[in-house]
Amino acid sequence: MREVVVCIHGIWMRGWVMKPISRYLRTHGHECVEYTYQSVRRSPKENALMLGKFVGQLDADIVHFVAHSYGGLILLHYFQMFDTAKPGRVVMLGSPVSGSSVAKHLSKNNLLNNKMLGASSNSLLGSVPSWKGTHPLAVIAGTKGYGVGQFLGAPLEKPNDGTVAVSETKVSNCTVHIQVPYSHIGLLLSKNVAAVVDEFIRNGDCH
Repeated sequence: MREVVVCIHGIWMRGWVMKPISRYLRTHGHECVEYTYQSVRRSPKENALMLGKFVGQLDADIVHFVAHSYGGLILLHYFQMFDTAKPGRVVMLGSPVSGSSVAKHLSKNNLLNNKMLGASSNSLLGSVPSWKGTHPLAVIAGTKGYGVGQFLGAPLEKPNDGTVAVSETKVSNCTVHIQVPYSHIGLLLSKNVAAVVDEFIRNGDCH
């Protein structure tokens, strides 16, 4: 059976930011593709619908997902919309599934909210579907508090990765929740994190 790993970027980014992880996964035998979407102009539901079409065109029996930050929120909408999603495992890296303190901070300024969050605002403020638990899910949260939240002066509960607090990544029925000593961007660049992702995709568990 053919397996494919779909790598999904976060807000303000493009698919190329997932290349460090996808490159690592490829060298360890996985077939990877990067999914690019417009995070500010399109709503998460629209992006989830487009993700569904993207996945539907893949010639694969098993589809795994690796999503960074806001990309994890797109996945929550995706799994709500597509009940017949193909089997596979899911990894979320620093995804604020219960709402983002940074987004709440930005939303107090209408200009910043419209320019920087746009159509993503409601989801980042916590309006997302609950995780259904239909697929094995690993949540990886960073604890090195250096990132955009710090620069914007947003109040972040500790521990955090500089952009997302560990508490904001909690999913009640995930398979495993791991804390790692990396920043929000560091989650994408660390080979140690990529190794954890590889282990979970292979075995459905990680340490």
